[in-house]
Amino acid sequence: MSEQPDQSDQRDRATAGEACPFGLCDGSGFVVDEETNTASDCRCRAGRIARARATRLEARIPRRYASLTFEQLEGDMLASFPEQIRVVRRFATRITENLQQGNGVWIMGDVGTGKTALAMMISRAALEAGHSVAIYSLPRLLNLIRESIEQEEGVVGFLDRLCSVDLLHVDDVGAESRTDWALEQLYSIVNTRYEDSRSIVMTTNLDPQALGEQIGRRTVSRLVEMCGDPLPLYGTDRRQELRLP
Repeated sequence: MSEQPDQSDQRDRATAGEACPFGLCDGSGFVVDEETNTASDCRCRAGRIARARATRLEARIPRRYASLTFEQLEGDMLASFPEQIRVVRRFATRITENLQQGNGVWIMGDVGTGKTALAMMISRAALEAGHSVAIYSLPRLLNLIRESIEQEEGVVGFLDRLCSVDLLHVDDVGAESRTDWALEQLYSIVNTRYEDSRSIVMTTNLDPQALGEQIGRRTVSRLVEMCGDPLPLYGTDRRQELRLP
């Protein structure tokens, strides 16, 4: 048993007040023994801390994808990508189990084939299940890391929060300028999440060999181990034809 939470504990509880999903605490993240005036961590506390640390990270599903359903995707994409949709839908259905195990998804293919739409379905499932999520395109993410250098939190603080979320969703991997600095930041993020068994969902236009040349083979090796074989979505640009996101 631990003593009553101090002020540093209280600052961690940005999500205090939310109902405990296990029905064990009052929403504070602590189970209090009134007889001894002591408290122990509730099972929900780890998730509360992760969501608190994810504050200020981008976790909003873009408006274009906010109301998208698997049924709509199946209507547009089923003939071309039945297996890919099945894999993503199964992953989303078992989102909590997959995130607990650190499983990820790598979606690879041509422009306009629905990669981001499928990835967003996973992120939305995670958010709806109460998990912390960060959603970025890689070029934007690298820009934010650069900007954090001049902020009070600093690069280390930003990367720490980025690496602690339950799911990191990164679009357009390989689209960034190839610099030693960018490669270092990306490797640091992927390697930390790899070591901590935290999930990544990513999209890219590049196959593993080309991506390895762009972002480094060490990084790609870890992504393959985390996400398994890429889900291929190759075909014509369907955005205009079918209004796919």
